Amino acid sequence: MSSKAKKTMASQADIHVLYEKAVQEPESDVEFYNDTYQKIRGRKPLVLREDFCGTALISTEWCKSDPARKAIGVDLDGPTLDWGKQHNLQPAGEDIASRIELIQANVLEVTEPRADITCAMNFSYNIFKTRETLREYFVAARKGLKEDGIFILDMFGGTEAMDEMEEEREIDELDDVDYVWDQDSFNPITNDIVCYIHFNFSDGSEIQRAFTYHWRLWSIPEVRELMLEAGFSNVRVYWEKFVDSDDDDDELEGTGEYYEAMEVENQESWIIYIAAEV
Repeated sequence: MSSKAKKTMASQADIHVLYEKAVQEPESDVEFYNDTYQKIRGRKPLVLREDFCGTALISTEWCKSDPARKAIGVDLDGPTLDWGKQHNLQPAGEDIASRIELIQANVLEVTEPRADITCAMNFSYNIFKTRETLREYFVAARKGLKEDGIFILDMFGGTEAMDEMEEEREIDELDDVDYVWDQDSFNPITNDIVCYIHFNFSDGSEIQRAFTYHWRLWSIPEVRELMLEAGFSNVRVYWEKFVDSDDDDDELEGTGEYYEAMEVENQESWIIYIAAEV
């Protein structure tokens, strides 16, 4: 008598849920957008455009943060947008969902409706591997902003950013599953980098290459210069504050707080925000 094979944790997992819990911090992002915009422009931002929005988690959190806020999410992948509608917009309620417009399109081609803030998170713009295409994207982002708009993106780097390495850590909100960031290869001649996200489960099952990224690893000076070439008037860099680790005096740990900086000490690994003003 045959018996059905027991389902593994990996086979029952939803990679979009895993990604959101492991990678994204929408509340922190929205807080940074709001605080930065108000400090620079002196008013509260109301319209957000989320480029490469994926499941539109940031757009949803943005509209949750204020009943007057609206969001536009732009992404090429229809199934991922559909997932976001079902699992983020609809559960948030009709009022919030009605204030979010999702557009399946190339971010290079969307300039309307115009926003107070456009964001490009999770290093997604690294998909553009030449100066010409990245500048083209920055021009499109600027055109999609209001006269006092701000364009915000995140960036990673540090001395370890070019190493072939894997980093594994627990996912705080989920039991029995670890997130693995895999920097699989790096070409120093072109700065092409190939990265994967894997998930390992406590029952021994795994999802290998749940997400795959073929990027160019851009530097801060390159991005700042291209933003200015694209017509932005000013570009600010926001560096994370670090403190001594409670576990090891020789290590530093991030605080989640960011400050505007022009000169810092290099680190093994860093993630920053860059804000460009129209």
